[in-house]
Formats: sequence, structure tokens, C-alpha cells
Amino acid sequence: MTMEIWITIGIIVVLLVLSFLFSGTETSMTGASRARLHSLEQAGNERASLVQWLIERKDRLVGALLIGNNLVNILASALATSLLLELFGASGVAYATVVMTVVLVIFSEILPKSWALARPEQFALRVAPFARLAVAVFGPLSAAANWIVRILLSLFGVSLSRDEPLLSPHEELRGTVAVLHREGGMVKQDRDRMGGLLDLHELEVSDVMVHRTNMRSVNIDNPPEAVVHEILQSPHTRMPLWRGASDNIVGVLHAKDLLRALEEVGNDFTKVDVMKIASKPWFVPDTTSLQEQLNAFLRRKAHFALVVDEYGELEGLVTLEDIIEEIVGEIADEHDVDVQGVRQESDGSIVVDGSVPIRDLNRALDWNLPDEEATTIAGLVIHETQSIPEERQAFTFHGKRFIVMKRERNRITRIRIRPALEAQDKAER
Repeated sequence: MTMEIWITIGIIVVLLVLSFLFSGTETSMTGASRARLHSLEQAGNERASLVQWLIERKDRLVGALLIGNNLVNILASALATSLLLELFGASGVAYATVVMTVVLVIFSEILPKSWALARPEQFALRVAPFARLAVAVFGPLSAAANWIVRILLSLFGVSLSRDEPLLSPHEELRGTVAVLHREGGMVKQDRDRMGGLLDLHELEVSDVMVHRTNMRSVNIDNPPEAVVHEILQSPHTRMPLWRGASDNIVGVLHAKDLLRALEEVGNDFTKVDVMKIASKPWFVPDTTSLQEQLNAFLRRKAHFALVVDEYGELEGLVTLEDIIEEIVGEIADEHDVDVQGVRQESDGSIVVDGSVPIRDLNRALDWNLPDEEATTIAGLVIHETQSIPEERQAFTFHGKRFIVMKRERNRITRIRIRPALEAQDKAER
């Protein structure tokens, strides 16, 4: 073989290496995680900064890489065809077609792209200088090509500048968390906590508040010793005080302030003026988002607020702990009373108190019952049936069989839930 042939083969090999770099660079740059690159950039990785800079100019980058890749592929195929024509005559065209197709598909497409998909960030960091050179060389051509593409797309009513992403950043992050959990990269507790954090701006105070029917409060008109005894017996550190009617809240008393006042008067209950040591109640609308309420708690350095509806009527109370529990799950301490209200039966069914929040049940059992129209499981049954069911009535919806076990006046207090298919099998037998 002559020296010219060896030089041609060498040039083809160099072009294949460039094709490998162009293909791998394109895949790694488009598949790299911006979050991981940002973390590396914050840690002082200069190449991560370069990759971020290139990704921010994705149109120009991708265009330059595609132009360069097609250029070297076409040139390599042309040289291979010329070489094989010289060696084998007219049949060299067929040989060149087969050989270059196999070589380009394996070494310039599958191999680099598979490598780049497996380790996109690492690959992108390694080829960042090459990508910068490609943008510098083919950037002007890429800009011209992008301009032509935009004109052609505009003929079909497509504007790349106006089109918005299908998913919001919150939805994209939520989807990433779900995928990581499904693939085993994140445990359920971490997924739930991240989901709870993302839900704060969607949920309202009314979704997590303690309803007024479950509120513990103290009648300030009772004798001082009765008021003190009731507050000290409560598992809560803050108690609403009412006068005249239970929804007329006139103050909020902290147990620590009460103990301090008792110490100052030698534990003489009759000398304690509860209203003087109580703080002014803070009322918030029931439509306040949890994100806004959390920020308000932090600004005011407060832990407790009373919730009112649009007419100013008392609906319940919300605490900082209620919001934090939406993120981290149930927080229990030595003074908490067990009010979970969910019990697994030996037959596999779940017995649930009607007041159990749907979100808590979904989180505990990994269910997907809707919570847009109702907050509690009893509210879901009433919403779906458009009635207040009688005891022993059963309904099937959302893939579950709901059986009303107990009703007190107009309140559903206990429900049995089992999978709908399981309930159907039991009925058939």
C-alpha cells in the first residue's frame, strides 16, 4: 500500500474520532443535569462553569455540533469511497457504503451516545473545551442555520421564542422525584417529604387546620382555678381563650406564661389575671396558602394562628407544627395523644376515623385518593355520594370500597376501606 493510502486511512480515523466527539458532546450537553452542574460550579469546578455557559446557548451549541458532525461524517465517507474505488474498482462504492455505515453507526453514534447517556455530567466536563472550540468555529454557520429554521417554523405558526415548557419547575421537580423513587434512587420517606415541600404553595390553611369542632379552648369566665387546671391538663402549650361563646376568641395563653405568673403570686390561683398574661389572638384567612402562612409564622416569630372564613367566622386553628408536618410527616412527642385514627384489620381492610385527612392516609398507605374537593376521608365520601350516607351503606370509587361503619347525627365517624376488586371477590364468594 502506498503512502497516500495510509495518509487517507489516517485522515478517516481522525474524522471518525471527531465524529465520536461531536455525537457524544451533543448527547452529554443536552442530557446533563443542571442541578449537578450547578453544584460542581459552586464547588469551584471551572469546566462546570464552561458547560453551564454552553448549555445556556443551546441553540448555537447544538447547531454547531450538528454542522461539525455532518461535515466530518460526509468527508470521511467521501474519502473512504475514493479509497475503496481505487482499491476495488466500481465495487468499491458498495464496500464503502457497507463499511462506513457499520463504522459510523457503531463508533460515531451508538458508542459515544451510550457512554454520554450513562455519565452525561462526566462526559460533558471532559469534552467542554472541544465544545467551546466547535462553537467558535461553526457558531456563525449555526446562527445562520437557526435563523433559517425559525423562518421555516414561523410559516407553520410555530414560534420557538413564545413556546413555553409543558411543565412548570415544580411539576418537573416532582416528576424527577417520582422517577428517582420508582428507580430505587430515593426512599418513600424522602419522596413524601419532597412532595410535601412542593405542595406548600398549592395547599391552603383550611387543608391542614384543626377544625373548630376538634379545638380545645378555655372559657375565661370560669373560676381561675378551673381555668388554670384545664390549661395545665391540656397536652398543648397554647390554648385559645373564649368568652360568651366558644367562637368568640379573646386571647391565647401560653402554659409557660401561666406557670411564670403562678410562681410570682406563690401559686395562688385567685391572684392570677389570665387575660393580662394572654396574648392577642392572630386571625388568618382560611384561603392563605401554606407557603404564605409559613413565611408569616417566621416573620412574626409565632407558632399559632386562628383561622376564619370570608365572613370572619372562626373555622379552626393552625400551628407551625401543622405546616412542618406536611413536609416531614407526623411529629409526636411525649405529650401527644395518639389521634392517628387508622387501623389495619386482620382481613386486610383499613378502618379509618372520618376526621382523618386524605393527605395523611395517602402518605401512610401510598394511596392516591383525590383531595381537591375534600380534606377528610368522611368529606370525600360525602362529596362522591352527594349525600350523608347511612350506616352500613357501601360505595365504590377511586378503586376502593368504602363502607360506613358509624355515623353520629350528620357526621361520618368511622369508615372501612378495602380494595374494590377484593371487595367484589368477597361478595361473589
